[in-house]
Amino acid sequence: MPQSESGAAVTKSTKAAAALNEDGAAGKTTISSAVVQKVAGIAAREVSGVYALGGGVSRAFGAIKERIPGSGTATTAGVSVEVGEKQAAVDLDVVVEYGARIVDVARAVRRNVISTVEQITGLEVIEVNIAVNDIHLPEEDEVEESSRVE
Repeated sequence: MPQSESGAAVTKSTKAAAALNEDGAAGKTTISSAVVQKVAGIAAREVSGVYALGGGVSRAFGAIKERIPGSGTATTAGVSVEVGEKQAAVDLDVVVEYGARIVDVARAVRRNVISTVEQITGLEVIEVNIAVNDIHLPEEDEVEESSRVE
């Protein structure tokens, strides 16, 4: 489990919130792990060469979920986070476009996720783990329209 600089464990929870206290602040600011998940997912999708996030099952579930009114979007599919008081760790499941250099795509995703999450949330991103689970082939977009009957 990731640890902060003080040695405190960074906890994993979908309902965890990060507390950001500034010296002399007249209150407490918390950032939900769901917010960090969304920011990281959007930042990862912005990178050229990323076709989608999530494995086959989570992508299929996300496609169904998007069609249900009021269910929101699948912004967080393929993204999991661990959020502490001042730090966050991100895990991504990525599908890369065929022809893109995977190492370069992963490097760009990592850089964009770290900078975007840190800029928007103020949390220090201590790691971004990327699992490339699939390659998207251009011919997968073509819909087969063969019919047995005319």
